[in-house]
Order: sequence, then structure tokens, then C-alpha cells
Amino acid sequence: MAWILVAVAGLLEVAWALGLKASAGFTRPIPSVLTVIAMVASFYLLAQAMKVLPVGTAYAVWVGIGAVGTVLLGILIYGDSASPLRLLSLVLILAGLVGLKLAG
Repeated sequence: MAWILVAVAGLLEVAWALGLKASAGFTRPIPSVLTVIAMVASFYLLAQAMKVLPVGTAYAVWVGIGAVGTVLLGILIYGDSASPLRLLSLVLILAGLVGLKLAG
């Protein structure tokens, strides 16, 4: 159950990271409110998961899901660069997450 909480918290991290861009520096009310809600929910779920999981592993997985998801959606939604080096870097992040999960 704790890993599910981390996964959902990571997806919410993607939501709030993209929400930061959509809020235009917190000048747009609806995206701003949704971003803050996603932030609070993400932190809450991560905190609940950390009651059971090792702090370093849980945090790294949460950040990794957020980073990979945000980069991928940035490419798809905002046309961010999809250079081979960026994509290789994402693969390395994923490999590190799998390693942490297996080691924990």
C-alpha cells in the first residue's frame, strides 16, 4: 500500500510541476489553486508512505516519478526538447529508481 501512495504522490508531483507553468507565476487563479491542492496532496501522501518505507528510497522514487513524468509531459505538451541525451538521462533515472526499489 505504501508504494501505491508513493506512486500517486509522484503523479501528483507531475501535476503540480506542470501546474506551476499553467499558473503563469500564480497569476491565473484556477491553475494556481489546483497546483497548490496537488502540492499538498502529494506531500501528504508521501508523508504517509514514509511511515512505513525508508525515507531515502521513498523520497528518491517520488522525485524520480515526478522528474520523469514532468520531462515526458513537457515533451508531449510543451514541445520541450527530446534529444537523445535527455532521453538517455531519463532511462538512467528509471534504472536508479528500479535499483533503489530492489535494494530496499
